[in-house]
Amino acid sequence: MSESKSSYLEIVKTTSLFGGVQFFNIIISIIRTKLIAVFIGPAGMGIISLLNASVAMISGITGLGIETSAIKHVSGNYKNEDLNTVSTIVAVVKKLALLTGIFGTLLTIIFSGWLSTLTFGNSNHTYSFVFLSITLLFRQLMIGELAVLQGLRQMKLLAKANFYGNLFGLLFSIPLYVFYRIDAIVPTIIIASLSSLLFSGFYSKKIKFKKITLSNKQVTTEGKSIIRLGIMLTLSGLLTLLSTYLIQLYIGKNGGLVEVGYFNAGFTLLNSYVGIIFTVMSTDYFPKLASINDDNEKIRVSVVQQSFISILIITPIIILFLAMIPLIIKIIYTPAFISIIPMVSFGILAMLFRAVSWSMGYILIAKGDSKMFMKTAIGFNILSLILNILGYNYYGLEGLGFSFLVYYLFHFFVLKMITKKRYNFYFKSDFYQIYLSCILMCMTMFLFRYIPNPIIKYSLMIVMVVVSFAFVLFQMNKKMELKELFNSIIRKKND
Repeated sequence: MSESKSSYLEIVKTTSLFGGVQFFNIIISIIRTKLIAVFIGPAGMGIISLLNASVAMISGITGLGIETSAIKHVSGNYKNEDLNTVSTIVAVVKKLALLTGIFGTLLTIIFSGWLSTLTFGNSNHTYSFVFLSITLLFRQLMIGELAVLQGLRQMKLLAKANFYGNLFGLLFSIPLYVFYRIDAIVPTIIIASLSSLLFSGFYSKKIKFKKITLSNKQVTTEGKSIIRLGIMLTLSGLLTLLSTYLIQLYIGKNGGLVEVGYFNAGFTLLNSYVGIIFTVMSTDYFPKLASINDDNEKIRVSVVQQSFISILIITPIIILFLAMIPLIIKIIYTPAFISIIPMVSFGILAMLFRAVSWSMGYILIAKGDSKMFMKTAIGFNILSLILNILGYNYYGLEGLGFSFLVYYLFHFFVLKMITKKRYNFYFKSDFYQIYLSCILMCMTMFLFRYIPNPIIKYSLMIVMVVVSFAFVLFQMNKKMELKELFNSIIRKKND
């Protein structure tokens, strides 16, 4: 098999591996949510949501974005599969994880009373925040271990650490919820974070590094670039949170809390459930890109391959989603949320443009191009806010879906221009031919929704689903010889 075909196959295998892990993690999350609903009720669910949100906010600020920047630096220093090339940077990453974890813990303890008042309107939960402060240390230490595994592209170990950490966190939480009900909230959060840390540490220790004794000067020198990029990533995340917060304020003021609820439900569906495919694919893609960041041609090849697989994976998902939107909404939410169908119908089309612009966007992070990354983060968040306000102002919820689509069109073309000018990145005509075919199939499926006759509408939708899967399998087979892959799997089973 050629190097090109092997690369495509590697992308598909990694996506399948982490897709399976994420699927089981979602099931674990659903079970945990069900336990909370049954044993501590809506009030308890509200408490645990507010506590988790508060801790996540503090962690996001005090963590300095090392969960991403560390991966970039570990991958970039890892040469010829020689662990000695990354021993120092790994030691620095773990030291930074410890220091930022301690910082987050101390900050939470100091401001525990203020956090309780801000979050709950009283000081009743001060000691909850004091006890939960330790989870910030656990989380940062876990991030340090997982960043090393991901940076070294130890995907199987990373997948196991994620899965078993979540699973055992759930298993130990069950008896606590059963016997202690609402009093189990704080202990279960601590146990879940400790479980994740223990399993990440266990699998990380399977990689044997040379022991390094770091001086303060080495930590400062080596850690400076990690923290610099990390701060940029943190600021970018805060800008996104601010943009989302402002649009929710605007919707609440002009449409009421119910409309805000619809907005959150729609974009949770798009970003958390459909968008999870990007999280899955980035697990191996980002460290791979960071490891070749000094070679523009290799980067171009890698981004093209990732973009190709991304559009082929997301196209049938979009088409199935468009066919089953009413059913999906009723299953995940309730029939009361049917009014978000027009919004998510437009929004799901944006995912096809997001798939490619997402692939290109990682070039800036892999290159460590902090200034350009920050400029684009500011510009894109301002654009997103303006488009959302205009969309909602003129067309309500449907306008929000349309603005989401327009935003990712802009996102695609702007990143295409930036990456071409700065890194000589481009796509060839054969990619655009396949991309255009995917866009036309998704647009056609979108238009089928407006056919008044249900028999004709759903018959055509079924045909389009079959056509999309056939097209995707045909194109993937051309790139990576799926027939040979399937035959080898069958032969192994027979043996």
